[in-house]
Amino acid sequence: MKSAYTGPLERVSECCWRIPKSYKAGMRVDGLIYSSEEMIEQVKGDQAPEQVANVAFLPGIQVASLAMPDIHWGYGFTIGGVCATDPAEGGVISPGGVGYDINCGVRLVRSNLFYRDVKPELQNLVDDLFTHVPTGVGRSGKYKFNRKELRRLMEEGVPYLLSRDLADPHDVEFAEAHGHLDGAQPDSVSDRAVERGSDQCGTLGSGNHFMEVQVVDAVFDAEAAGVMGLEKDMVCVMIHSGSRGLGYQVCDDALHSLRGVPERYGIALPDRQLACAPVDSPEGKAYIGAMRAAANFAWCNRQLLLWQAREAFERVFGRPWRDLDMDLVYDVAHNIAKFEEHQVHGVAKRLWVHRKGATRAFPPQHAEIPEKYREIGQPVLIPGDMGRASWVLVGRQGSMEQTFGTTCHGAGRAMSRTAAVKHAQGRRIDKELASRGVIARAQSWKGLAEEQPAAYKDVNLVVDVVHRAGLSQKVARMRPIGVIKG
Repeated sequence: MKSAYTGPLERVSECCWRIPKSYKAGMRVDGLIYSSEEMIEQVKGDQAPEQVANVAFLPGIQVASLAMPDIHWGYGFTIGGVCATDPAEGGVISPGGVGYDINCGVRLVRSNLFYRDVKPELQNLVDDLFTHVPTGVGRSGKYKFNRKELRRLMEEGVPYLLSRDLADPHDVEFAEAHGHLDGAQPDSVSDRAVERGSDQCGTLGSGNHFMEVQVVDAVFDAEAAGVMGLEKDMVCVMIHSGSRGLGYQVCDDALHSLRGVPERYGIALPDRQLACAPVDSPEGKAYIGAMRAAANFAWCNRQLLLWQAREAFERVFGRPWRDLDMDLVYDVAHNIAKFEEHQVHGVAKRLWVHRKGATRAFPPQHAEIPEKYREIGQPVLIPGDMGRASWVLVGRQGSMEQTFGTTCHGAGRAMSRTAAVKHAQGRRIDKELASRGVIARAQSWKGLAEEQPAAYKDVNLVVDVVHRAGLSQKVARMRPIGVIKG
């Protein structure tokens, strides 16, 4: 078990705590952690705040090293970490600030079905999803892409699947960045990564990834919910997955290639897991091109998972998915680095914003929000745990003023996977969930044990922090009723 953080942590507002840059020689900016008084002791339970301080060493970092209330220990950067760097000031790109699962993210699909319609068929629906949607470590799927096709997929993202009749135009319109990042460089993706991804697009994977049937449990902002097509007791599907083995390999390859690179550029770091390169260096450009390719792969993965969910609903309810109004509400990335314009002390700058376990939360009228949502702000999707809730929020202006347009990404782990398995000994997590009205299917007992509700912070408390801090605003709470996992 990692030791508790014992360094300075100064409260600066109701929902924000500071690690002053005087804490360590070499910190270029303060660290700022968004949390509540109720949760801050849990935040100090491991060395994640120390990682927030370490990120403050990165060249070109702007304003502060940031962390969201779902903060917990990660590789180099904390999960829940945010860092913006300015290439004009020697800013760097760091794979640890994106994570191994590049463009892990969430999408939400609505329907015209309500709980009363689905309840009699829920067991059949969950069984059908579990039978037909590939889950688990290393599982391959039914969609196969040869090398030429996979190259196009990595270059074009979801628009490529539109050309293959595996997406609807609305699926492109309502995905963050339209499911595609320009500048992807498939040639920077190793043969090993391509091999791992060739049969994994359209597969769920393992760990905390899931496909969940949910019910809109409560509506807090009727106007925003109405624009998204959500109403109380409506049944939706939430999908949480990323770039599978391809993205993992891209990150692993980058970390190997960056060994010794910081020293070559005169960059001193307190942790080798913060390996980085100047954005405009050959090493930096190679990683960015490969990362973008993996991000496009991840958007396609979630799109094909959505396609399979629609097919399952068609089989169980005997109607085409379009008749069921199974429209994409939105798709967000929460492990990614993107080049964005932000105001820094009143000056407009183009920055590389690293979001690792953190979600974009642009406010109303932002140019990158689909026209449909321009008045309410960008939809923000926050998955919780199998037993409590997930949330739909919208971005607020406070995110641009405080966190480079960012909010939390989930509940955040409260236990390691090893501790969760130990905690579950002698218990049947599936039966415990069934007693809460949740049908859960997984490839193994261990998979459910690792992801049991007790392994996570209470997502309601996490969401309350970002709501009170003005980073994003509550729209609707989603209650899980059926879930499949690896």
